[in-house]
Amino acid sequence: MTDSRGRDVHFDVAGRVIAAQEWGDPKGRPVLALHGWLDNSASFLPLAQLLKNVHLIALDMPGHGHSSHVAEGLAYNIWSDISDIFAVADSLGWDKFNIVGHSRGAIISALAAGTFPERINSLTMIDALAPMPMASEEAPEQLAKSIIGVRRRQDKKTSLFSDIDAAVEAREKGIHKISSEAARMIVERGVKPVAGGYTWSSDPRLMAPSALKLSKGQIKAFFSRISVPVVIIAAETGLVKWIEKQISVLDYFSSHDFIKLPGGHFLHMEDEAATIAEIIQARV
Repeated sequence: MTDSRGRDVHFDVAGRVIAAQEWGDPKGRPVLALHGWLDNSASFLPLAQLLKNVHLIALDMPGHGHSSHVAEGLAYNIWSDISDIFAVADSLGWDKFNIVGHSRGAIISALAAGTFPERINSLTMIDALAPMPMASEEAPEQLAKSIIGVRRRQDKKTSLFSDIDAAVEAREKGIHKISSEAARMIVERGVKPVAGGYTWSSDPRLMAPSALKLSKGQIKAFFSRISVPVVIIAAETGLVKWIEKQISVLDYFSSHDFIKLPGGHFLHMEDEAATIAEIIQARV
């Protein structure tokens, strides 16, 4: 692929806008890409330049990038995006497709593949594996935290930056180490102009706890339904320790490859992009 930024596309899903970037020939092999928490579709820009003979659609997940926010009073939950994923696929005429997910997007990808396994050709998970399980007795407290968190963040003002460079600098200081170049890709799609400069376009409620979390048994139920080849790519200085603590989850997959690569959490945007593109290319 030679184009840099993708073609902007928008999908009407139940009266909400799901924004995305598109690369490649619509006749190519269908690949849906899901980004991580507080990122957006621009996190797949480097891979988009390397993949060949594919039709790549990278979504701005709800509450991120250029996509609509959820209705007032609601929290963001990892399973609530799954209906949107398949609504987009239906709009594209994709009966079956490949999924690539990074971080939170990887977890959502696996749940989607477990929900409608007959529609997924392959699953690539980048630096994430399974959601953190919750014991049943913790559910009431979790729901209470979510309700309070959503209320506190509903109208919360986000940081104001004088220019794009200031926003990029702030993003570089986030939880996970990220290069200035990669941060700029995400920031340029993740801010909006306001009086006095720029602010994040993402929904502040993304910082609120989920309303509920899946139990170990529920995670097993979803993952055990995935019958297609799965590859898990772990970053050596990213979330590999967290992934290794969940290593028993791999037994639920009928077929999988577990690959460790150098680099941090955003390795798919940085030095390992070419290697990851080759891994994806071999499976789609």
